[in-house]
Amino acid sequence: MRNVVFAINITLDGCCDHTKFNPDEEVLEHYTHLIRDVDLFVYGRKTYQLMVPYWPDVAKSQSGTKADIEFAQAFVSKKKVVFSRSLASAEDGNTRIVRTNLHDEILKLKQEPGKDILVGGVDIPSQLIELGLVDEYRFVVGPIVAGEGRRLEGARLREKLQLKLVESKILKSGCVALRYLKQ
Repeated sequence: MRNVVFAINITLDGCCDHTKFNPDEEVLEHYTHLIRDVDLFVYGRKTYQLMVPYWPDVAKSQSGTKADIEFAQAFVSKKKVVFSRSLASAEDGNTRIVRTNLHDEILKLKQEPGKDILVGGVDIPSQLIELGLVDEYRFVVGPIVAGEGRRLEGARLREKLQLKLVESKILKSGCVALRYLKQ
């Protein structure tokens, strides 16, 4: 069975607003390695529209740093599932828009053969956490106190979710990459 992996950048004070944390080359390299180990992304509309067309444009134009280009190429090579009621169509042939039940669709995707499933953003991951469908958590904690911005919240858990730290890495920038498994 495929695992659902939730990955996100976060500041020391819990902010995950993409405008408050700008990943450097080392963070992009970290995520490039991660996305090479999955074969499907799951997003909501907001996160999808943050990623597309930005990364496909970088891949096409080959503009940016080496880390930008490698991340962009890895990103565009993956299939994507976007949960949205309002998105009319996807911008590429690798993306499928889903309007059905999140729980049932993720269970179906987990049963399909293939590599792990990477989920990003806040809304969809919060719902998946609440449903108990996230198997692994990957956080890159930046040495930033944002003081404002969107926080990880929203999952209404019946009981505390205990995670097991299985990997940590300190990056040169002071960011810390953490990998947790659901116990």
